[in-house]
Amino acid sequence: MNYVLDTNIITAILKDNEMVKGKMSKAVLDGDEIFVNGISYYEIKRGLLAANATKQLNLFIQFCIKFPVLLLDTMPIFDEAAEIYAHLKKTAALIEDADILIASIVKFRDFILVTNNIAHFQRIQGLKTENWLS
Repeated sequence: MNYVLDTNIITAILKDNEMVKGKMSKAVLDGDEIFVNGISYYEIKRGLLAANATKQLNLFIQFCIKFPVLLLDTMPIFDEAAEIYAHLKKTAALIEDADILIASIVKFRDFILVTNNIAHFQRIQGLKTENWLS
């Protein structure tokens, strides 16, 4: 399986959450691939820079070397995001653009989004999710 980590899961890892780290270790041992999405990379790095959290920033950079960052790098990902937005708007269940972009990366690649915000992302049809904090 291929997993993409949401911002709240990466934050839990940086805060040394044992439950998340255990599930992540199990996934790695099982041969699964784990990725950071580019939106979460931006969200976390900007926060760490703004807080001048040098130690955490270094840990995060090392983490992203080990677990590659997936980018918004093809038009079909943006097409997927536009479809998600249109559907959510029609159903009056719109979420933030950043989350739509995260979901489009995951859905386009048919990966699993690991998030602590399952209810939020379950509004998106066909998006696979798991919560490693529960």
